Amino acid sequence: MPSIETSYSWIRLVVSITLSTLGCVGMWSLVVALPAVQADFNASRADATLPYTLATIGFMIGGIIVGRLADRFGILPPLASGTILMSLGYILTASAPNLSVFAVISGVTIGLGGAASFAPLVADVSLWFDRHRGLAISLATAGSSLAGVVWPPIVQHSIVAIGWRQTHIGIGIFCLATMLPLSLVLLRRPVFHKATLEAASTGNTIQAIGLAPSVTQGLLALAGMCCCVAMSMPQVHLVAYCGDLGYGPARGAEMLAVMLGFGVASRLIFGWVLNRIGGLPTLLLGSAMQAIALALYLPFDGLVSLYVISAVFGLAQGGIVPSYAVIIRELFPAQEAGFRVSLAISVTLAGMALGGWMAGAIYDWAGSYASALINGIAWNIANMAIAVWLLHRKRRRAVGACAAA
Repeated sequence: MPSIETSYSWIRLVVSITLSTLGCVGMWSLVVALPAVQADFNASRADATLPYTLATIGFMIGGIIVGRLADRFGILPPLASGTILMSLGYILTASAPNLSVFAVISGVTIGLGGAASFAPLVADVSLWFDRHRGLAISLATAGSSLAGVVWPPIVQHSIVAIGWRQTHIGIGIFCLATMLPLSLVLLRRPVFHKATLEAASTGNTIQAIGLAPSVTQGLLALAGMCCCVAMSMPQVHLVAYCGDLGYGPARGAEMLAVMLGFGVASRLIFGWVLNRIGGLPTLLLGSAMQAIALALYLPFDGLVSLYVISAVFGLAQGGIVPSYAVIIRELFPAQEAGFRVSLAISVTLAGMALGGWMAGAIYDWAGSYASALINGIAWNIANMAIAVWLLHRKRRRAVGACAAA
């Protein structure tokens, strides 16, 4: 059968990565602004992470909603609507009189609006590839990491120069002016009825691993939440951690950019791995590497060491989130991709939200981040246990099918 991949597929992938890089600004601007917001509102560290937490919850809920809408109407209408909502939210947060209002606006607008730029775009990309799907999905998820490379230094410099409120206004205007015209490239919708490799590949979770679709989706959601509780600790608190150590927020923003820059390189590596070994083995490999990298933060806190460990962490965690999208596409029909991929990836954001708040609360209680790191490692081990169990079931079913044949 012919492949669904064309030159337009790759053009669409590049545009999706660009849109994700721009639209995922909310995942990182609130992290960089955390010290300034904490000082402005005279809040505790845990309270200051509330805007990020609510925005991440908004990303999760919005991603699921947009994924369902994309299955019915295509990606363009919900993406354009989300862009307008997110841009308006950035402008509104600049006038927030207190932390509570700032947090609520961040969740309802920046979170819900920006959600269309992450998981639903990844799901949409998966519908235009079959031979290089693992690589395409991995590259599509790189947009959120590229956002972490591009935005933190810009946001940090702007906050120092003009303050976090004026910076938010600038972000809103810029995203509105760039993302809406660019999203028109995604007007075309995929076709499923043609006799192609994609149309012939209908997922069946009962046949593949012996579990009902809802059970499989639930286990993947739990695994995604666990791994991202661990992932969130350095990503959310690295800027504040560097400030506590006396290195300053600017150094923390640079380390965050280094981490996510290496995460982009990791997407390329793990994209090749995904095509070679599949989703579940790649998930287990990435989770094991992340646990090791996370543990390295415990004994080392020197400036050079933190730069190196942040790079190692970026390389380790780059393949985890794409693995969930590939697993979904391996186990479920293409017509359900928008909702199921968005659900799987969006729930990982619940882990980021929970982990970001939890690390701040543990810091307030213990006075250091060591306990928060240990907590993250424990959640990471739980993720690995789920991956091992699902992989064991899948391989056992495959052996049974071969024996029956």
